[in-house]
Amino acid sequence: MNSAERQLEESLISRLVGLKYEYREDIRDRDALERNFRQKFEKLNHVNLTDGEFKRLLDELVTPDVYEAARALRNREPTIFATTGSRHA
Repeated sequence: MNSAERQLEESLISRLVGLKYEYREDIRDRDALERNFRQKFEKLNHVNLTDGEFKRLLDELVTPDVYEAARALRNREPTIFATTGSRHA
């Protein structure tokens, strides 16, 4: 990454932190991002997804159109995986 790109990235991070977003140094690549998303999704929906279920969820949500992905998440039934995923105790 060249210095102009790094400076732009640092400026964006600084602005987001100023807007009360949390900077997560542990999320550095797609795998870490997906692990974090899976943990948050499972906790919020009180389910444990199998790897296949999580892959299907990602296949439905990952799209170049961020607005379409947000719409899909908003319209998702909260118990969509309740019949296939293991519920938390």
